[in-house]
Amino acid sequence: MSETNKKGWRDNIVLFGALAANLGIAVAKFVAAAITGSSSMLTEGVHSVVDSGNQVLLLYGQRRARRPADAAHPFGYGRELYFWAFVVAILIFAIGAGVSIYEGYLHIIEPAPLSDPLVNYIVLGIAALMEGASWTIAMREFDQTRGELGWWDAIHESKDPAGFMVLFEDSAALIGLVVAAIGVWCSHYFNDPRLDGVASIVIGALLAAVAVLLAREAKGLLIGERADPAVIARARAIVAAHPGIVAVNHVRTVHTAPEMVFAAISADFDDDLSMGAAETLIETIERDLRTALPQLKSIYIRPEKSADAVTF
Repeated sequence: MSETNKKGWRDNIVLFGALAANLGIAVAKFVAAAITGSSSMLTEGVHSVVDSGNQVLLLYGQRRARRPADAAHPFGYGRELYFWAFVVAILIFAIGAGVSIYEGYLHIIEPAPLSDPLVNYIVLGIAALMEGASWTIAMREFDQTRGELGWWDAIHESKDPAGFMVLFEDSAALIGLVVAAIGVWCSHYFNDPRLDGVASIVIGALLAAVAVLLAREAKGLLIGERADPAVIARARAIVAAHPGIVAVNHVRTVHTAPEMVFAAISADFDDDLSMGAAETLIETIERDLRTALPQLKSIYIRPEKSADAVTF
């Protein structure tokens, strides 16, 4: 296996783990739903199918995003991953939440006869173990990337949607399993199959909330977000440290992919510099920036008179 393929496997371990878990769980849930007639189990089966499709789309998006830049897309295709992440959020809302709420409604107005819940409990237990394993992998990978940031700040600042999307999906799945188990138990304990439909609606509402949150984060990435403030500050300091630079007017950045940043820098050059000396200085600055900050894949430096420093 080549080093590139090894890196791709390591980068996608969260997605592969989640995909394997969801495919197995979906089959088990649908079998349990067919045997017992449980609405919440059917809903959970749809949930797992949607999650499996989501992982496939994210893997597809990552592969498409790795294509090299060309004449039509001079900054590469990295943002395609952000597009597919947004599609995933829409699918969770439209299919996952929509089907769950609709199925729950049908089960309330036309309750199915109760059957032995043992199969449901067995499947839910197995699903919890598999989802828990996937969640653990996603959590471990996310912990390694968030550094000192808090959970919410790390999600908001993350430029790689695959990791936090799987984490949210797995978290929602584990909560959904608990809700499904409670729904099955309550419907038998109170001898009211409509309660199983209520559990399905609760699962749908949970998925809708997760979808809205993920869509908001994916939208920000798709529109374009600045690099980490620490990266911007480091770039400003590197430029300002060069002799011949009077002042740095602004450092504006945007992520073109999770690990690719475009930087546009405006600096006031010493008026005594000749055109040739200024060109050499720009080349030196670009080289130093790429060495210190390898995520800066495209750098544009514009000489202009001093202005009020503004950093985005």
